[in-house]
Amino acid sequence: MVSPLAGIQERRQSTAVLVGDVLIGGSSPIVVQSMTNTDTANVEATVDQVAALARAGSEIVRITVNTIEAAAAVPIIQERLAQKNCTVPLVGDFHFNGHRLLSQHPECAQALSKLRINPGNVGRGSKRDEQFSTLIALACRYEKPVRIGVNWGSLDPELIARMMDENAQRPVPDSASVVTRRALVASALQSAQLAIKLGLSPDKIILSCKVSGVQDLIAVYRDLAQQCDFALHLGLTEAGMGSKGIVASTAAMSILLQEGIGDTIRVSLTPEPGGDRTREVIVAQEILQTMGLRSFTPMVIACPGCGRTTSTYFQVLADRIQSYLREQMPQWRGKHPGVESMNVAVMGCVVNGPGESKHANVGISLPGSGENPVAPVFVDGVKTVTLKGEQIAEQFQDIVQRYVEEKYPA
Repeated sequence: MVSPLAGIQERRQSTAVLVGDVLIGGSSPIVVQSMTNTDTANVEATVDQVAALARAGSEIVRITVNTIEAAAAVPIIQERLAQKNCTVPLVGDFHFNGHRLLSQHPECAQALSKLRINPGNVGRGSKRDEQFSTLIALACRYEKPVRIGVNWGSLDPELIARMMDENAQRPVPDSASVVTRRALVASALQSAQLAIKLGLSPDKIILSCKVSGVQDLIAVYRDLAQQCDFALHLGLTEAGMGSKGIVASTAAMSILLQEGIGDTIRVSLTPEPGGDRTREVIVAQEILQTMGLRSFTPMVIACPGCGRTTSTYFQVLADRIQSYLREQMPQWRGKHPGVESMNVAVMGCVVNGPGESKHANVGISLPGSGENPVAPVFVDGVKTVTLKGEQIAEQFQDIVQRYVEEKYPA
């Protein structure tokens, strides 16, 4: 059998950074993180969403800290989460006034596990270095790691103007997009070196250079990875909504991950009105799991259906089993170690059904159009039972549950 990691390059060696109790970089697994979209000053809503993201599998959660009220709420949020036995590390997202908020609310800095700052908007002109220095001094004082996150939507205007001018003087100038990519990398690296000069240890620094275009992201991170050994955070800054955001994030990050670049990822999906914020966590997990880089929850393999499967029964069953497995994972994760690597096949007809079911840990081949109304079940490649009647779904779910309890004992 071909290894799921075949073709994936060895992980780029990066400096490991401890965020709360989560290690990013080095030889540690690639970390999934997410961000709330609640008003952080609304303690109840923020606690609920952080807890939901953590249950879904987010290993780090970032929250906006943009006002005095938000800064004051952070330690309360941390306390409420602890009461819920939710210990996910919290990252504070600071723009424009972070130096002031953290100086005025030291308890906010103490409650956070990491600070995220953007060199492009910590200040303008002479205030930039002063306010950046204040943020780094606070990070050093409270021993907090820092993500220096550069975005092309808020790139330091002085830096980009200078690099554009220098490019214009060249005999054969590069395109504006190429210069912008260079400026992103330069901003991140210069800011990191300034932070080190100010006393922040390299093992407290994570870098990101976020853009919205797939090819731009790939080019920027290849360049960044060649020039430093800091831990790198991957993600499009605005991936988009629905399938577009999922496809763009997958296309960009999968190429970089395949090349061994990236230590932590976030899928920045724009949720539909009333949509579930945890969707971005599930997509990030699925990217890593389908590439064979990590396992988070048992995978359901299901055929797309065709003219042989005019009944939607197998679709309903596949969705039901997938939802069941994901719902069980918060309990199974601690009780049944290793269960996240399990594969379950739900197939729709005899063409590939038995074969695919044999390759899975547990598989069922449902009857297609014109086939006998029976469903053989395979466990570790061996046919164990044939189900029929109105209770196939319930019986198959029981078989999956028994398999978990027997193969992944507590």
